[in-house]
Amino acid sequence: MKTEFLYLNEKEMIDAGVLDYGRCIDVEEEVFRLLSVGDYVMGGDKHNSHGIMMKFPKESPFPNMPTDAPDRRFMAMPAYVGGRFNVAGQKWYGSNIINPERGLPRSILMVMLNDADTCEPIALMSGNLISSVRTGCVPGVGVRYLANKNAAVCSCIGAGPVSMACFEGIIHEAKNLKELVVCDLISEKAQAFAEEMSKKYGVKASITTSLEEAVRAGDIVSVAASSVKPIKLENEWLKKGSLLIFSGRGNVDEEYFTTSKVIWDNTKMHEVYYDEHMLLPENERFINGIAVQIYRFMYEGKLPPITEGVSLGDVICQNRRGRESEDERICFIASGMPVWDVAWGYELYENALKKGLGQKLLLWDDPYLA
Repeated sequence: MKTEFLYLNEKEMIDAGVLDYGRCIDVEEEVFRLLSVGDYVMGGDKHNSHGIMMKFPKESPFPNMPTDAPDRRFMAMPAYVGGRFNVAGQKWYGSNIINPERGLPRSILMVMLNDADTCEPIALMSGNLISSVRTGCVPGVGVRYLANKNAAVCSCIGAGPVSMACFEGIIHEAKNLKELVVCDLISEKAQAFAEEMSKKYGVKASITTSLEEAVRAGDIVSVAASSVKPIKLENEWLKKGSLLIFSGRGNVDEEYFTTSKVIWDNTKMHEVYYDEHMLLPENERFINGIAVQIYRFMYEGKLPPITEGVSLGDVICQNRRGRESEDERICFIASGMPVWDVAWGYELYENALKKGLGQKLLLWDDPYLA
């Protein structure tokens, strides 16, 4: 039995619509609904693992083996997405912080899609833009359901490509946004970010190296910096009615979380994260990750357990409450899940078929081992 699959390079992905933020937001909203009803599977025994990471050792006797360094890793992220997608897939990527010095992206990604029944590959595609855009569009869904409609100022903490993608997702849903504040320790990066987004969307844009100044200004505060250490915010900096979005690592003090509402991307995945932290020695728990400070407060009994938390999909399906007043402060935790990559990749695969894009590759005419 002949098996072929479609290969799509980066240009073909662009032609298929990977940069269509508005459409991606709608697709990821569909995924949140599927998460709410449970029509998905991810890795691990509990079907909710983010993925499996391969990190290199700190030292090696083998001259060719890479050694550990900041942001030096490979990661496999498998998922099945139900509903109209009904497809299995995986995002696979490697990351090396020195890649930009070589003229390469820090992370290089591929997405593979497979028939959920026969397991045959149906598409292999360039994944960098899939991952970037869907990362930005998840905050876009959060803004759609959790932000104040009159939010006028967005503060972006971090000036890298992920932070820029998050702003593009945010501005597609924040219809009254008029101003952007970019905070980064490297002023040149912040200035380039601000100028590009101001030109593209017609918003007033400014930069600052003061984290406090940026956070105090924001009706929507997006933390998407790729720093090794978590960004630390203060409760008093975050204004009434603000929406704080963590797409990267960050901390806020205890008072913020006891006086604000937390909405999770998927509490089931964070239950797995929490349990994994509890298997570590006590002095190694709650150190790395986007939401680890909240886990610590839960462990200390200062916050309700994650099993009582609210997922955005449940808000979208109207099973749980999201924003209840204009003054309410909300924190949205967007940790990243392969279901988003697989669903957006499948949407683009369908677009590519309609447009005649890509190259068909032959796996076999008749499988040798059938």
